[in-house]
Amino acid sequence: MRRRTNKSKGIFPCQLTELEKKLHEDYFLDSPDLTTKQIDFDNKSCVILYLNHMVRKQYLYNQLIKPIQFSTTASYEQFKRIVPVAGDEALNTLDAIGEELIGGAACVYIEGEDYALTFPVPKLEKRNPERAEAESLIFGPKISFTESLDTNLNIVHWRMDTKTLKVEKFIIGNTVPTEVRLIYLEELANEDNVIEMRRRLEELSVDDIIESSTLTQYIEDNSYTIFPQFLVTELPDRFCYSLKEGKLGLLVDKSPTGIIAPINFLSFFESTEDLYTRWSMGSFIRVMRIVAMFISVVLTPLYVAALTFHYEIIPTALLVSLGHSRSRVPFPPLIEAFVLEILIELVREAGARLPTKVGQTMGIVGGIVIGQAVVQAGFTSNILIIIVALSALASYTAPSYLMGSAIRIIRFPIILLAGMWGFIGIIFSLSFIVIHLIKQRSLNRPYFAPIYPFQPRDVDNSLIRLPFLSSNKRAYSGSPKKITRFKKPNKNKPKDIDE
Repeated sequence: MRRRTNKSKGIFPCQLTELEKKLHEDYFLDSPDLTTKQIDFDNKSCVILYLNHMVRKQYLYNQLIKPIQFSTTASYEQFKRIVPVAGDEALNTLDAIGEELIGGAACVYIEGEDYALTFPVPKLEKRNPERAEAESLIFGPKISFTESLDTNLNIVHWRMDTKTLKVEKFIIGNTVPTEVRLIYLEELANEDNVIEMRRRLEELSVDDIIESSTLTQYIEDNSYTIFPQFLVTELPDRFCYSLKEGKLGLLVDKSPTGIIAPINFLSFFESTEDLYTRWSMGSFIRVMRIVAMFISVVLTPLYVAALTFHYEIIPTALLVSLGHSRSRVPFPPLIEAFVLEILIELVREAGARLPTKVGQTMGIVGGIVIGQAVVQAGFTSNILIIIVALSALASYTAPSYLMGSAIRIIRFPIILLAGMWGFIGIIFSLSFIVIHLIKQRSLNRPYFAPIYPFQPRDVDNSLIRLPFLSSNKRAYSGSPKKITRFKKPNKNKPKDIDE
């Protein structure tokens, strides 16, 4: 299960005390957790070594130590027969034994032998699958991934009981090795995508990967863009649905999220909840999210541009109200908007970092109290409070937290250009963002598909959702092996019963 190091420190055969001393000095640096249990036989002695906090002690005693104590002879063949623990390994280097001990194994060595045996008896601390928090749903499964790779693999296999599900194992990390699983449906996943993902994982040489979101930053196509190129999800149903669409999935040990690739820009505004509701409601909500994204990006810059350069586009009645609202504000619209946007971000960040109940109170009460105080102090206008609040709400409609954060960040340079050049600055910013998105790739696949390159057949898989019986094709932009999901039923009008 763990990576073997290239170093080789052969010390066998050796004395029992010598093995313990070498492990203490060369591998565990005199750690007090390395525990030894010596068992003497008529003609030989053996020692059992393990890390005290990494093994199930009761299980270790009942299934390993107790059978060996009652063994009639000291031989590895005899131990293999009487110890009911599967997965034993014969190792002859100090590094290999040390890695097994760190992973929760117990090492059994008979004095004078050329190798040692290890038996896996790990104590795994893990939580049970719970309700998803970052991607909460009203309809559909509520279960989420956990930090245990075994649990996550169990959930995926439970949801996808098919022999075509392919799982490949990779060990990444030179200092702290971490297990990563590449998962895909062999009959659907594009072979070029599989080869490219496999190459990136095999060529990755880092000390360690903290979490799945960290792994995406190592293997994505462009590390300098603000937009995420892989989808990170905590929902097994979304993970498995993506596999059924011909995409690839990655699960990282000790991470409660899975990675989906390749992905396109519009996928970050989709949710599996769109599939669980009626097609009309699902399409409406999906379009609403995209419109909300656009509103979040341009609403505050339009306010700044209009009040700085383009008074003529504001209706007279609204202009009077704006003038009265800004009569006490000493700052230009650009500074006013920046102050309020930063204030909203501070309130949001404080609410997210505080405990749940306190954070909710801080978000609501803090926003109201601070907003009212800012207006009364003359730092901003009432109308800008409404505009900034609408922009913030619109950015939260994105199901992906990473994409919602990217939208909130790109607002600031657009506001700056709107304050400098008005509508020209806004158009320039939006054009730059579109060109940037067109140039991006996700696992060497077009990131802005199906808009560019334009794929009209993929509209029902991105912008809207058609009824299931009318949507029997997978997205062409993902290049799955099989495009057709199912054969459309014959919709010929049935004959009348009297005919």
